[in-house]
Amino acid sequence: MEPSFIIVIITTILLHLTALLNSKEIIKNLPGFHGDLPFTLETGYVGVGEDDSVQFFYYFVESQRDPMHDPLVLYFAGGPGTSGLFPLLQQIGPLTILSDSSKRNNVTLELNPNSLTKVANVIFVDEPAGVGFSYATTYEGTKSSDSILALHSYQFLTKWVLENPRFQNHQLYISGISYMGLLVPMVALEAYKGNEDGNQPQLNIKGYLIISPLTDKFIDFNSRFEYAHRFALISDDIYKSTKEACGGKYIYNDANNILCSSNLQRVDECISGINLENILEPLCDDADPEPPCVAATNVVIEDWANEEDVQKALHVREGTIETWKKNNETMHYYFEKNDTTCYSYDIFSTIVYHKQLVSRNCQVLIISGDHDMTFPYVGTEEWIKSLNVPIESPWNPWFVDNQVAGYQMTYGKNGYSLTYATVKGAGHSVAFNKPEEFSALVYGWLDHYAYISDS
Repeated sequence: MEPSFIIVIITTILLHLTALLNSKEIIKNLPGFHGDLPFTLETGYVGVGEDDSVQFFYYFVESQRDPMHDPLVLYFAGGPGTSGLFPLLQQIGPLTILSDSSKRNNVTLELNPNSLTKVANVIFVDEPAGVGFSYATTYEGTKSSDSILALHSYQFLTKWVLENPRFQNHQLYISGISYMGLLVPMVALEAYKGNEDGNQPQLNIKGYLIISPLTDKFIDFNSRFEYAHRFALISDDIYKSTKEACGGKYIYNDANNILCSSNLQRVDECISGINLENILEPLCDDADPEPPCVAATNVVIEDWANEEDVQKALHVREGTIETWKKNNETMHYYFEKNDTTCYSYDIFSTIVYHKQLVSRNCQVLIISGDHDMTFPYVGTEEWIKSLNVPIESPWNPWFVDNQVAGYQMTYGKNGYSLTYATVKGAGHSVAFNKPEEFSALVYGWLDHYAYISDS
């Protein structure tokens, strides 16, 4: 073998090893936080897709309680197209970002006392390519869909576990919020099937957790009408006449049904000024947001994440993205949105995936804020009932500090268990609206099944 050829091979191997070594970093400090971070934060990239042409950026936070024994949670932000940095800084992560304005020098990071990372090792991920700090190296890599994203997410998970073998035997839960209610059961099922097929690594998958989920695009959007009546947003006469005219079908209805369309117009007039994410909060002007509007926080996060020193601190690869956005709006879904050049909304319902998981040894927690009209609890209850799993514990209140924090019930059979819980007074972003109640609910659920597994 020629010496020059040997040199080429050695150089290639060294470059590959260097890339692997540089694919993840431990973050000690972040701009806006005083002193060293009192928890372990790791960021990095995992390549998925053909020839690893899609590079997913992730943020991994070790449990602040017992990282070597606490469960591992893979968490997907909503969207699709929402960066994992948003829940890390605003919902369930160890930090909260605060500012009186969008000016960079006024931003501060504070510890979140109700973080999920208090009791679990959590992976937040920017996905698909074009979201947050994730990117693609080929044109084809910039294209994705619900089904492609589910496969890429499972591939990301298996590769991440291979690179972090100390977490392979940890109890694993797939989790997410909002639109990712479609993705979570698909990824969970892939994990169970992968184990059954003998794929490596074998994952210690125990179940999944979804907050404010989109599950079925007919049931969930259609349920807004029933919800509006229950919360007195429409009157009895509007409700009765619309229900009769539309026959219970308030979306994807017959365009020739003039009476139904006329009634639905009255409904729209009644709810057009309502904030669907939380019907008790004001309807915000996204073009000029001010607190307490979530959009005001988005401005602060986007300003902070686009600072050069922040991206250096997070070890973002230079030149891989142009501008960091909380949401990639070309992917972000709204009712009846058509496919875009970069994303296809090719999954209409994931009830069939939930039904396949019923036959597995699987623990499930579904959470709804009772003031969320984006995907109301009415629709969530409907699709859960369609799984035809017997009720183990009937509808009852649950408490925090001796006060009713919400209501819950449990379904189960043959090793499968589904707990459905509402959070009183919470909207779409349950952890943001009711952080103490959210943490009490999730901490208790995770610890309950950890105890059962260990006993």
